[in-house]
Amino acid sequence: MALPVLSSSAVKFRRVLAQFPQELSLAFAYGSGVFRQAGAPAGHGENNMLDFVFAVDDSVTWHMMNLLKNRSHYSFLKVFGPKQISVIQSYGAGIYYNTLVPCNGRMIKYGVISTDALIEDLLHWKTLYVAGRLQKPVKILTQNENSKLQAALVSNLKSAVTAAFLMLPESFSEEDLYMQIAGLSYSGDFRMVIGEDRSKVQNIVKPNVPHFQKLYSNILQDCPQVVYKHHLGRLEASIDKSPEGQFAQLMALPRTLQQKITSLVDPPGKNRDVEEILLQVAHDPDCGFVVHQG
Repeated sequence: MALPVLSSSAVKFRRVLAQFPQELSLAFAYGSGVFRQAGAPAGHGENNMLDFVFAVDDSVTWHMMNLLKNRSHYSFLKVFGPKQISVIQSYGAGIYYNTLVPCNGRMIKYGVISTDALIEDLLHWKTLYVAGRLQKPVKILTQNENSKLQAALVSNLKSAVTAAFLMLPESFSEEDLYMQIAGLSYSGDFRMVIGEDRSKVQNIVKPNVPHFQKLYSNILQDCPQVVYKHHLGRLEASIDKSPEGQFAQLMALPRTLQQKITSLVDPPGKNRDVEEILLQVAHDPDCGFVVHQG
């Protein structure tokens, strides 16, 4: 199942994409240059930098072709060649950015990530950097038929819903759910403590609820704990907050988050297995807070 394309790709995005080597497993645009944010003046997004992520099967070959086509996009690192750029790309979140790139009259930045590193992040939330971007509405520009990648994209959305359910109260509104999901990747982001607008999550969600609905509707319709009240145009959820219900949700979380929760709860040296610790967390009245801390 492919992620829904939120609307037909505008000419400006196709023109940008045409400037790059076409060997892409996934390309998407994101951020305030693509989706309106609350509090921004009308037309503000027209001047914002356009942000892109390109997933590629072979990073060395892609950078080699891109250096031939767009050498000026790269910093001094271009002198070291595509292999060294790919090595640097593999550090941190596994993504290499070229930024402040003039393109078709707009300023853009674009990140390059290997398809394997992207799948790893989507499935296991290794860093939650690109996976976190893809939990919010993005504009999919191109996506190939890689079934592993398609399954990982859906798995990431399901994991976001599961984590949000654990952190939300028993009953909540549709907007509450999207606020919780949109806030996941910001929970561990130091920029939200130092200098960034703390109402950023609200500004992202409020004007874009229809885009969140399009992204999550299939998953929520398949979820027995959620009821769509179509005649009222809203979602009603009643989450199982019993230890058994919470344990099932904890066991469905991505591996990295399970490990983070385990390290928070289990004192060093005890070495209990993950399942045993998650069972303890499921019985904790502050289960949702522990998940948030993780």
